[in-house]
Amino acid sequence: MKPSIPKGTRDFSSDEMTKRNYIFNTIKEVYALYGFQQIETPAMENLSTLMGKYGEEGDKLLFKIQNSGDYFKGITDEELLSRNASKLASRFCEKGLRYDLTVPFARYVVQHRDELTMPFKRYQIQPVWRADRPQKGRYREFYQCDADIVGSTSLLNEVELMQIIDTVFSKFGVRVCIKLNNRKILSGIAEIIGQADKIVEITVAIDKLDKIGLDNVNAELAENGLPADAIEKLQPIINLSGTNTDKLATMKEVLKESDTGLQGVEECEYILSKLTDLNNAVEFDLTLARGLNYYTGSIFEVKALDVEIGSITGGGRYDNLTGIFGMPGVSGVGISFGADRIFDVLNQLDLYPKEAMIRTKVLFVNFGESEADYCLKVLQEVRSAGISAEIYPDSVKMKKQMSYANAKQIPYVALVGETEMASGQITLKNMDTGEQKLLTIHDLIASLY
Repeated sequence: MKPSIPKGTRDFSSDEMTKRNYIFNTIKEVYALYGFQQIETPAMENLSTLMGKYGEEGDKLLFKIQNSGDYFKGITDEELLSRNASKLASRFCEKGLRYDLTVPFARYVVQHRDELTMPFKRYQIQPVWRADRPQKGRYREFYQCDADIVGSTSLLNEVELMQIIDTVFSKFGVRVCIKLNNRKILSGIAEIIGQADKIVEITVAIDKLDKIGLDNVNAELAENGLPADAIEKLQPIINLSGTNTDKLATMKEVLKESDTGLQGVEECEYILSKLTDLNNAVEFDLTLARGLNYYTGSIFEVKALDVEIGSITGGGRYDNLTGIFGMPGVSGVGISFGADRIFDVLNQLDLYPKEAMIRTKVLFVNFGESEADYCLKVLQEVRSAGISAEIYPDSVKMKKQMSYANAKQIPYVALVGETEMASGQITLKNMDTGEQKLLTIHDLIASLY
């Protein structure tokens, strides 16, 4: 039987890994540029750390790891015959694969609190696992690229995260719109219309304004159980338009009776005022309502402007990250880049820089044992100069070695025969143009930079 991999997982070819590493390395470089430090946590955590942190649905999607040794020990026949899967799993399994990077990070902060300098700026780029139903764009194993600042309530942290987003996508050459909202504004809206439990339905309906029109939005709100007076109060919000300043001025008027709502408006105003260089890219968007049970302040999301795809980055402010582990009062704010979606965007727009895709810069052709010995010495100097190079291991026909160089998209081939060895030089062939030059080792290295 032909071997296969589990559904919802993927192999990555060397070409794909080159592209993925370009994405990861770019994000890492920008995180480091802003003073974030990298940490890693284990792929598996104790189930006691993970369970109950993602809600009932999240608990079902945790991959649980069967205990080693005699995992039947201590379990009665009655328990086994009960066929209670969740109860038995809790006895068979003490560990599970991490579902995200946030809960392990919260555990890390609590466990290492005495070693950390606050505010603590960390980034983490690692795979996570979810026992989800695999479908297009949704995998059981995928990477998250998170950055968080904990131990500070300053809104300058939000400003810097927006700048990080802008810097990363500028480096990728991707035009984006950064959407900004605030959980306190949404709470304020719910407060003034007296419909705290309907905020998700309200934002979903408002988001359809461009597609279905005002009358249909109001009809949908009524269908969702909002009374006529609440819908009436929502009209200025549904029709929100103009610049960020115009929208926030409207919200300030609408929310004048809500202290929470006004605080949210002020926070948005502060962040936007500090981002004058990014004004074209940042948009106040009232319909943004991600992670409502989790975020407590700013929420943001990034959309690519030239590709039809979902959110490619998101994040927000949370006020009690470590409370789940008995350490309340640690506020944080974070972002997560969607590496898999960014991969798709860069592929669709063909934005991978050519130099980032080159793995081997030059291939030394093998004409025989004495020529290979000469090449090995040259290779040592070339590699010492930081240039990736390889020699074809077998002395086979030139055509086969050239085909290898073409298949691997190696831009240069170095030829060393009797003439070159006698003169202490190398013939360098440009595989794109076919041009050949006879060069010293020094000139060869200079021309390969």
